[in-house]
Amino acid sequence: MEHFLEKAKSASRTLATLSGSERNRILREMAEALRANTMNIIEANAIDMRHAEEENLSSSLKDRLLLNEKRIEAMAVAIEEIAALKDPIGRVLEGWVTETGLKIEKVSIPIGVIGIIYESRPNVTSDTAALCFKSSNGCVLKGGKEAESSNKIIADVLQQVLIRNALPKELVALLPDASREGVAKLIKMDRYVDLIVPRGGEALIRFVSQNATVPVVKHDKGQCHLYVHAQAKIEDALQIAINAKVQRPSACNAIETLLIDDAIAQEVLPLFKEVFDRENTVLKGCPLTRQIIEVAEATDEDFDTEYLANILNIRVVDGIEGAISHIVRFGSGHSESIITENITAAERFMNAIDAAAVYVNASTRFTDGGEFGFGAEVGISTNKLHARGPMGVEGLTTYKYKIYGKGQVR
Repeated sequence: MEHFLEKAKSASRTLATLSGSERNRILREMAEALRANTMNIIEANAIDMRHAEEENLSSSLKDRLLLNEKRIEAMAVAIEEIAALKDPIGRVLEGWVTETGLKIEKVSIPIGVIGIIYESRPNVTSDTAALCFKSSNGCVLKGGKEAESSNKIIADVLQQVLIRNALPKELVALLPDASREGVAKLIKMDRYVDLIVPRGGEALIRFVSQNATVPVVKHDKGQCHLYVHAQAKIEDALQIAINAKVQRPSACNAIETLLIDDAIAQEVLPLFKEVFDRENTVLKGCPLTRQIIEVAEATDEDFDTEYLANILNIRVVDGIEGAISHIVRFGSGHSESIITENITAAERFMNAIDAAAVYVNASTRFTDGGEFGFGAEVGISTNKLHARGPMGVEGLTTYKYKIYGKGQVR
């Protein structure tokens, strides 16, 4: 493990010799290489999908695991979009001259080696590798065992592009020991690894956060809410709610709970039940909800559960303050949304809710690096320090001070 990480650290330093235009050219080659290997990637993914069937994985996990021509093309396009972004490295963020005549520049630099631990979604392999390469960082990737074949071939394709360009393949490296013990070693290797980004289930996040000596940026669970205010445009609320839950229930930015203002609950709950029934959504409700529509009971445990499936909790709340109180208690700091035509209510919600992304009259499904214009994301940070929300190339940089003098002494 130590020898492997030492090589990854050494490889990361070679990126300092590449210009931004060279990195962009290589990224575009990576995108074309993915396209050229589409059928090989699909064949490898089929192995993982067969294992998923044998292991009786949930439909949401299988959806996240699946690769087809459309999704591989999306992976290639994401890399091209990352290549088209402005260079995040070497930018003078601030500059000034002190009273003693020292010229100080605050300049953006790469973090170094990024360890990324993720589950299920093999597109994360190419997305994060491209983001790290664009920002001059090396990356050590640890995907889930359920996507082992898919991750390996994607990494192989990207590594072949590196090799053709006389660059070390360790710039995009899969962790050789993917066991829990291997992860436990990785997150303590602060001599070689500069940042860990875990994205996955609660158990993984908790294990990494409690045991790492390497700094951690968490991609925590997506306990997202949609609150329909008393002055909401109901047609919009129905459309947004369906999108936020049903369009891709397995995504972390899908809502898990719908909050309905008690002033309109009698009127709108039957409408929501009708549209969600058409989508075969399993509905669970609080006691007030169940007095109005026929749904299963929702407990506090349900309100604290990230389903990642087509299941939705509903709670009737006492106005905007009731909605805020519920989100404060059960939210994970990911994405929250209010549907309202009342500007005062919108601003109250936006200012009171402490989450990485807070929406007015829009679906939480937009919390995504691609949708934010970042090309892709390393993760969606629920941290408050260093990076928050979708982490693109800017979130993979730090800075240093360059000081220019003319013989000054203190």
